Amino acid sequence: MVDEEKYCIDIIIQASAIKEALLGVEDLILENHLSTHVVHQMKSGKDRQAVDEILKIYKLAQKKK
Repeated sequence: MVDEEKYCIDIIIQASAIKEALLGVEDLILENHLSTHVVHQMKSGKDRQAVDEILKIYKLAQKKK
């Protein structure tokens, strides 16, 4: 769109839609990870690893604010 010199507002709208779509994918992956891998880690006695991963995700989310 930039190469085609489209209207700036149209480019911003498209970029925003792309970001929202990626956030949706990120949310699905996170939900899957928490409900499968993290649960498995906790059941396998790898509590520390599970907590570390949850904290890492939390810290990433805080940076986005």
